[in-house]
Amino acid sequence: MSNHDNQNQTNERKIYLKDLHQWVPVSKTDYDNYYRDINAYRRRQQEHGRCVCPANKRYLCNMDCWTCHFHKAGDELSLDYTVTDEDGNEKSWLDDLADDTPSAQSILEDRELLDNLICMLDKLDPDGRRICELLIQEKSEREIAAIMGISRQSTINYKKKKAFDALRELLRDYI
Repeated sequence: MSNHDNQNQTNERKIYLKDLHQWVPVSKTDYDNYYRDINAYRRRQQEHGRCVCPANKRYLCNMDCWTCHFHKAGDELSLDYTVTDEDGNEKSWLDDLADDTPSAQSILEDRELLDNLICMLDKLDPDGRRICELLIQEKSEREIAAIMGISRQSTINYKKKKAFDALRELLRDYI
């Protein structure tokens, strides 16, 4: 066997196509490119104790750990994980999460502010009220100018600022 034949043998690799259940011969470059991400991912999973795939089964890895029978929990912990404090009391990590549901008081305050805002909109001049209504509908200043028949966007900016200043003054006890 010549040295050239020996080199060709070492450059030929095989990739296992799991879906087709067959081996496909490829060049060393293609082999390296195919397995580069897979091997890096598998090594990261092994470092965290989540992959216990034996060396002779690594060709089966497709980076879908949740369906792999070599997958383990590793260092993943759930919110139900319990810890014992220095007094011997057990509590879960879920107990330490902040409750982000609004309180009854904040709901009532927001409702009162909204009611007052609606009342104060009636006290604005007609253009100011219309601009606020269109802003609530998420219209841009350019669209508002077109709807109201105003040719200059700077006029809309001025009227919007004037309406907001008036609302700020009327609602100063609430905000």
